Amino acid sequence: MIIAQISDMHIVAPGQLAYRRVDTAWYLARAVEQLLKMTPRADIVLATGDLVDAGRPEEYQHLRELLAPLPMPVYLIPGNHDERSALADVFADHASLPRAGEFLHYVLDQYPLRLIALDTLVAGHPGGLMCEERCAWLAARLEEARTRPTVILMHHPPFRTGIEHMDRYGLEGSERLAEVVGRHPQIERILCGHLHRPIQARWSGTLAMTSPSTAHQVALDLRDGGPLAFVMEPPAFQIHAWLDGVGLVTHTGYIGEFPGPYPFRESG
Repeated sequence: MIIAQISDMHIVAPGQLAYRRVDTAWYLARAVEQLLKMTPRADIVLATGDLVDAGRPEEYQHLRELLAPLPMPVYLIPGNHDERSALADVFADHASLPRAGEFLHYVLDQYPLRLIALDTLVAGHPGGLMCEERCAWLAARLEEARTRPTVILMHHPPFRTGIEHMDRYGLEGSERLAEVVGRHPQIERILCGHLHRPIQARWSGTLAMTSPSTAHQVALDLRDGGPLAFVMEPPAFQIHAWLDGVGLVTHTGYIGEFPGPYPFRESG
């Protein structure tokens, strides 16, 4: 099984730029083109939050149009820039998105890997939250299939990254979440967004990681008090391959036109 993870697309209304300078729609369109060119193609695509920039219906409609060329299922979760009701309304045909309850949690049981999507959104706040209710929901889902390899997807990473300004807007309740995760060795990976960089950490008995953005990246600044800033480093997505006898292996795919591939040795 091959899983593509895209994150932090920050789509705005057609004709607009994010942060007055980033054409996020152009970048997402390039990511979709690259996913279509892959051989073999991903079986599914996971989009781990900050799907749009301001949570407006017209932004979600634009996002829907940009994702439309993808023939494989695309599964969405909200980030802190998203708005639950607008997301659910525009993607009303996505059966995975729940139609009742406060949170956009769901489980995908039909794949070799069991996928559990968590909603960490706190409306109006940049940071995320795993409250008692959300942790109880997750614990119940994990108890349903203790022997099945499982991946959790969520927007806010549960670990500190060293990028101080982003860590201020991290995940409240991570200690509570760690207690749940630590009881379940079937969790192969926790896939997150939010940081606009590929970052990995061993956390509560598993590996938690963040995905780069399909557009702009958060500046790599590990100084105390470093300012919040973004850079136009190469956009990227992640590919998670479930390999028999190995487990889940993660690759980073950079979006753009680059020279090659060239053979290491000339024939003849």
